[in-house]
Amino acid sequence: MSTAADATLPADSAPAAPPPAIDYRGIVGRGLWSENMVFAQMLALCPLLAVTGTATNGLGMGLASTAVLLLANVGVALIRNWVSPSVRIPVFVVLIASLVTLVDMSINAWLHDLYKVLGLFIALIVCNCGILGRAEAFASKNPVGAAAVDGLAMGLGFTIALVVLGAVREILGAGTLFAGASLLLGEPFHFMELTLIRDYKGFLLMILPPGGFLALGFLIAGKRVWDTRQSARQRSAAAGAGASA
Repeated sequence: MSTAADATLPADSAPAAPPPAIDYRGIVGRGLWSENMVFAQMLALCPLLAVTGTATNGLGMGLASTAVLLLANVGVALIRNWVSPSVRIPVFVVLIASLVTLVDMSINAWLHDLYKVLGLFIALIVCNCGILGRAEAFASKNPVGAAAVDGLAMGLGFTIALVVLGAVREILGAGTLFAGASLLLGEPFHFMELTLIRDYKGFLLMILPPGGFLALGFLIAGKRVWDTRQSARQRSAAAGAGASA
C-alpha cells in the first residue's frame, strides 16, 4: 500500500536498470575471426606485407602490435569520460604514439637483432588504422574490462594473420619455418627453427612483397569461402529445425 510520501517521490528516483551484460565471447570471436583486422577489415597491410618474409618476423610484429593495442584500449577506456569529443582523436594519437615509442625502445634494448629487421615498421604502428579504429569505435564507448579483452583479441587476431602469412611465404620461399626464432624468443626456442624442404633452391617471389600480395589474396579467399559455407550450413540447419517444429 503506497503512502503520500511515496507519491511525492520524483520519477527519476526509481532504481536504474542494470547495464547490459558484456558478451566477452562475442568480442573474442570478432577479434580472432569475423572482424579480423587483416582477413576481414584488410587494415595494416603495409607492415603485413613488408615484414612477413618469415613467420618469426610476423610473430615479433604481431606481439608488438598486440601490446600497443591492449595498452591503448585500456588507456582510452580509462580517460574516455574526461576527454572532450572535439579533441579525442589527437589525444588518442598522442597516447598511441607514446606507447609505440615505449615498445620500440624496449625491443631495441632487449631484442636488438629482431629490432634490426623490424625497426622502421615498429614506428609505423602509430599509423596502424586498426589501433586508432579500435580506440575510437570500441574503447571510447566501453568499460576498461571490455576494452582490454577487445584489444587483446584484435591483437591476437592480427598476430595470427601475420604468422600464417609469414609461414606460407617462408615455406614456399625458403623451405624453412620460424627461422631465427631463437633471436625473438630466446635460445630455448631454437627447436622451433625447422627446415621443412632440404636442398630447396627457394622461390624468391614469395619472399618479396608481390608474393605477399598473392599469398594474402588466397588466404582471404579461403576465409570467405569458409564463411560462406558455414553460413549456408547454419541456414540449412535453421530451416530443418523450423520444418520439424
